[in-house]
Amino acid sequence: MVTLVRHRWMTVAGVETFYREAGQPDAPVLLLPHGYPCSSYEFRNLMPRLADRWRLIAPDFPGAGYSGTPDDFDYSFDGYAAWLEAFISAMNVDRFVLYLHDFGSPIGARLAIRAPQRIVALIIQNGDIPYEDALGPKYADIEATWTLPNSEMRKVLAEAVNEETFKEEFLNDLPSPLADAIPPDLWKLHWSLITPRRTEIAIDLIAGLKENRAWFPEHRKYLSEYRPPTLIVWGPHDHYMPEKSARAYLRDLPDAELHLLGGGHWLLETHLDDVVALMREFLGRVHTA
Repeated sequence: MVTLVRHRWMTVAGVETFYREAGQPDAPVLLLPHGYPCSSYEFRNLMPRLADRWRLIAPDFPGAGYSGTPDDFDYSFDGYAAWLEAFISAMNVDRFVLYLHDFGSPIGARLAIRAPQRIVALIIQNGDIPYEDALGPKYADIEATWTLPNSEMRKVLAEAVNEETFKEEFLNDLPSPLADAIPPDLWKLHWSLITPRRTEIAIDLIAGLKENRAWFPEHRKYLSEYRPPTLIVWGPHDHYMPEKSARAYLRDLPDAELHLLGGGHWLLETHLDDVVALMREFLGRVHTA
């Protein structure tokens, strides 16, 4: 059954906010925070595939996608988590399954820590992990900038915010012919939405990964203390988060269900059918009306 995705705008905490929604208003909720350099567009194919039983909600973060880019917003992981909390309140959402992918992972995890009782379960798909020793080799390039003076670090990071780098981010470590399944719409669309202000926001977020390391223990503490039911679906062809990154979660979530698929960081583009089947079975057990 295919259900239409609705495309809407509303104001959240003073920010003009675009979001995608599918499913019945009274259905169990799945919240879908997006990653970088992307937007809610990454969930466009997933949402109609699950909307017969669940309500799926995917907002564009401030400074991303079709949402506004106010000058006075806190463009940090903490700032985004506070905004995401305001968003779910505006949507009248109480409890939900949380999908953690890419930068949506540290943002979503902060949201979970704010009120653990709201989290029914986690679905983790190539999310930014809280385990320093299990990060992929590409993180070394980012870490190398941390020894530079702030102005030089920002200059180096700025050089990585361009259309060619966006293309590399989406293709990542995918082997051929899987790379051919990644539509150029991903990097061309999102690059077309970049402005000078959004370039600065991207630099702020990437630079913020350094401070985010200090938050890793809090993230791990949440996972080990609350142990929410968790489905881990992972594409190991990922320079940032390879197979060892997925397995690291089992240290604090030993009962998690782990599935390694044949794709990479953007698994919903190459292995959508597999992911949908796994999510249906998992959600059918942990999150029904």
